[in-house]
Amino acid sequence: MNIDKVLIIDFGSQVTKLIARRVRELGVYSEILNINHLKNIKNLESVKGIILSGGPASVTQKKYPKISKEIFLKKIPILGICYGLQLISKSFGGKVKNNKKKREFGRAKLFEKKKSVLTKNFFDKKITNVWMSHQDAVINLPKGFNKIASTKNSALTIIENKNLNIYGIQFHPEITHTQNGKTLFYNFLFNICKIKKTWNLKKQKEILISDIREKVKNNKVICALSGGVDSSVVALLLKKAIGKKLTCIFINTGLLRKNEEYEVLNNFKKKLKLKLIYINASKTFLSSLKNVDNPETKRKIIGKLFIKLFEKYAKKIKNVKFLAQGTLYPDLIESKTVTGSPSSKIKSHHNVGGLPKRMKLNLVEPLNSLFKDEVRKLGKELSLSNDLLLRHPFPGPGLAIRIPGKITSEKINILKEADHIFINELKKEKLYNKIWQAYAALLPVKTVGVMGDNRTYEYMCLLRAITSEDGMTADFFSFSKDFMQLVSNKIVNNIKGINRVVYDVTSKPPSTIELE
Repeated sequence: MNIDKVLIIDFGSQVTKLIARRVRELGVYSEILNINHLKNIKNLESVKGIILSGGPASVTQKKYPKISKEIFLKKIPILGICYGLQLISKSFGGKVKNNKKKREFGRAKLFEKKKSVLTKNFFDKKITNVWMSHQDAVINLPKGFNKIASTKNSALTIIENKNLNIYGIQFHPEITHTQNGKTLFYNFLFNICKIKKTWNLKKQKEILISDIREKVKNNKVICALSGGVDSSVVALLLKKAIGKKLTCIFINTGLLRKNEEYEVLNNFKKKLKLKLIYINASKTFLSSLKNVDNPETKRKIIGKLFIKLFEKYAKKIKNVKFLAQGTLYPDLIESKTVTGSPSSKIKSHHNVGGLPKRMKLNLVEPLNSLFKDEVRKLGKELSLSNDLLLRHPFPGPGLAIRIPGKITSEKINILKEADHIFINELKKEKLYNKIWQAYAALLPVKTVGVMGDNRTYEYMCLLRAITSEDGMTADFFSFSKDFMQLVSNKIVNNIKGINRVVYDVTSKPPSTIELE
C-alpha cells in the first residue's frame, strides 16, 4: 500500500496489536512487522515513523532481539515502548539492569521532570498514572538523551534524543489503564512524525473486500457461520466480494444457548438471504467429548470436528477451496502470534490453535487483524442490524468451556436454562447493551442446600459479566444487590440441579473472560 504509514516492529508483546489499534484510531495506517523479517525491508520511503514494541526478551542477556543501528540513524522518528526503550538505551551505550527488587507491574505514578513534545497535554499538574509491566530498567542514560519523566522505581521512564528524533517510554500507553495514553500516540504521530490522517473504516472495508477477491479468484468459499457478529460480518464481506460463490454452513454442536439454532436460521436465511446449510451434529460432538475434562483437549476435539464436517460438505458443493471464519486478533494473540514473534500462548481457540495441522481447505480470515469493537463498527458500515451488532460474544466451543470438567447432557440442559434466565433479566433491566459479555457457567462443584426443609446437594452456578473495549483487558460489571438477588432467586427457584449462585469479580488480567 503506497500511503504514508507507521511501522510497528514486534518483539513478541501480547499487546503489540493494541499499538496498531491506537494508531488506526487516530486515522493513520500502520503495519506490524516481526523483528525477524525486518532485514527484508529495503524501501522505508513511505514509513514516516517506527514504533518498537515490548516483549519477553531481555537486553541483559547475551543474545537478544535487536535492530540495525542504521535504522536508528535514518532520522525516521522512533518510539520505543518497554523493551523498545531498553533496546534504544542499550544500542546507544546506556545501561539496563535486571532488578527483581524494583520491578513494576500494574499501575504506577509518573512524574514529569522536563517538558517534551512527546508529552504535550499528557500530564495533569506534572503527574499521571501509567500501566507498567517490566523487571528490566534503564539505570544509566545513553549519551545524547535527556530524562523526561520518572516513577518511584524507574528514574528513566521517559527519555528522548531530539536531534535523532528518538523517544523511549517504559510503560504501556496502548493499554487503556494508562491515563491519556492516546495523547502520547497523537503527539508522536502528528507533532513528531508530521504524518497526515489517511485511514478510515470505509477504506478498510474496501481493502478487505479487494483482498478476498484477490485471494479467492474464481473458486468457491464456505463460511463457518456461528450467528455471532464476527462470522456475520465475514459472511457479508464475502457476499459483497464473491456473491453466489459463497455458501454458509451452520453447525449445531449441541453446545449452543437455548433456542440459538432457530435464531440463526431466521436471521441469516430469511433476513440476510444467505445461502445456508444447517447441520445438526449434536450427537457427534457430545459423543466425542464424553469423559473429556481437559480444556485444551476439548477445544482441539471441537476444532477438528468442525473442520471434518466443513470438508465433508465442501465435497458436495464442488470446487470449494476456501473456508472462511470470523477469527479475530485476540484469538490469535491467545492461541499464537500473527507475526511469529515469541509471545506466550494462553489457550487454543477452536478456530486457531484447535485446528488440525493438515487441512484440505485454505483459510480466509479477513478479520484477523481486528478487535471485537472494530468488527462491530465494520458491521455497521455493512448495514448489519443492531440485534446482531450488539450481540454478546459467544465462544466457538460454546457451552463446552462454560462447563469445567466433564460434559453431560444433563449439565448442558441445566446451564442453558440458567444462562437464558440471566441474559433475559439483563435485557429486561436494559443492562444488556451496557455489558461487553455476560454468561452463566456450571461449576463442577456440588454444595449442600435446603429447600422446603429438605436437604439438597446440587451444582453451583457462576455468573460473569464484564466491561471491555477490545477483550484484551476487562473489568467485572457492578450490579446492584437487588438485581443479583433477583437473578439468583430465579435461577435457584426455577432450575432443578442448581442450589447456589456466585458472581465472578475477577478482572482480565489475571483471569481470562471465559473459564476454559
